[in-house]
Amino acid sequence: MGIEHGNSTVLEKQALALKPPSMYQVVLLNDDYTPMEFVVAIIQEYFNKDKETAMQIMLKVHVEGRGVCGVYTKDVALTKVELVLAHAKQAGHPLQCVMEEV
Repeated sequence: MGIEHGNSTVLEKQALALKPPSMYQVVLLNDDYTPMEFVVAIIQEYFNKDKETAMQIMLKVHVEGRGVCGVYTKDVALTKVELVLAHAKQAGHPLQCVMEEV
């Protein structure tokens, strides 16, 4: 199993040193041009939310200026941000999406 070293094994020390990966929230930012329906569709497509939840997040973006769509590991969050930005750009909308460490 582990190599004896004092009162604990090396494996036990390594297990204590491991920590979970940092998590990042993906946030949509409000603008005055992107249609609400487009934002709802983005939330449903890229964040797998049902229509009611997507509407609630969209309204939070609209009213408060920002809305969290989900919390993910760094690579997943970065991929979602890039996909949303690319889709918005291709559709001609200025929708902004960012990630923030939690």
